[in-house]
Amino acid sequence: MKVLIVSYYYEPELGAAPSRITNLAKGLRDLGAEVEILTSLPNYPKGRIFDGYRSRFSMNEIVDGINVYRYWTYATVSKNPLKRVFAMVAFAILLWCFAFKRGRIKSYDRIIVQTPPILVAASAVLMFKKIYSKRLILNISDLWPLSAVELGFVRNGSLMHKILGRVESFIYRNADGVMGQSDEILQHVNSMFPEKRCFLYRNLQPDGHESSSPRKRGVRLKIVYAGLFGVAQDMLSLLRSIDFKSLDVEMHLYGGGNQMDDILSYIKDGDKNIFYHGYLSKQEVSKELEKYDLSIIPLVTHIRGAVPSKIFDLLPHGIPILFSGEGEGARIIEEMGIGLVAPYGDYKTLALNISRFVKMSDDEYEKYVTNCLVAARDTFSFSKQMKRFRGFIG
Repeated sequence: MKVLIVSYYYEPELGAAPSRITNLAKGLRDLGAEVEILTSLPNYPKGRIFDGYRSRFSMNEIVDGINVYRYWTYATVSKNPLKRVFAMVAFAILLWCFAFKRGRIKSYDRIIVQTPPILVAASAVLMFKKIYSKRLILNISDLWPLSAVELGFVRNGSLMHKILGRVESFIYRNADGVMGQSDEILQHVNSMFPEKRCFLYRNLQPDGHESSSPRKRGVRLKIVYAGLFGVAQDMLSLLRSIDFKSLDVEMHLYGGGNQMDDILSYIKDGDKNIFYHGYLSKQEVSKELEKYDLSIIPLVTHIRGAVPSKIFDLLPHGIPILFSGEGEGARIIEEMGIGLVAPYGDYKTLALNISRFVKMSDDEYEKYVTNCLVAARDTFSFSKQMKRFRGFIG
């Protein structure tokens, strides 16, 4: 089987979307599929085209045995929504340069299209499904325009909301199947198109990264956050609201995003027990995680369908989770016994949960660690999921 995956994001970028698509591509490759990628020049979360890719309109490279086609996009992490939209529109238009590769497109057995960005997905569906009549699977990681409304980017009932709603309906209707990262996403799709074939595809990490034995916590607990610093996470408010020094714990940060400058300004005096270690690759972050005892995963509101991928990144390392949020992600953490949950923005409860971990016995802490490792091995196994997915796409 020959598969093309269309995604705005791909490695070496950092974040849930590039991680999900990269793992998907490698997983299909390892199951014998011939996989190719259509994506943009890497730029996120730095907001500029990465070194080695600049001053190019397009390029083709082989990454881990996978043929990757890249096209220019407008790189930005600006908080200005017009600039963000322009970046998505630019790639949605430029990916049509790939339409001239007629012979190659005809050779694909399946096309997998990532959404969001919803405009990029619509452009890809129009090209590959409506023009080339290829069998197409839609990979939904967030529900747009619903997420845009919940995050305050789009007003409910506005003209933009109605336009995006029609785009959403168009891409769902024309997909031969849908894969989504949460039960809520699949329920939403089936509420619109009851007969649509759906597959629950969690953003799991490939097998083989599990810690060999339960970790022992340090004398002073070290907490880690590795990921994006944006509106949906609002780590700035969390850092300002939690007194890590009085709790006698350390908070360590990795990553980048549009809150990064404000966060660096806040911690620059160096007396808050908050430490920033820069932007690292997925592989480098995975090694760094072994240093830490706890992790924090924040959300600012209930974004229907969103389950933070960091949950599944952390489980193989046996790192208990301090979750700030609700919804499906909170239910997973509580049901699996892999951490403690506080409501959105309830930093008092979050601080109490940190204190609980500081005071708990070694045996109780190690129980959380063991639950993480068991969940990664049994419930959230990447290899088992990939075998089921391979059957789903036919």
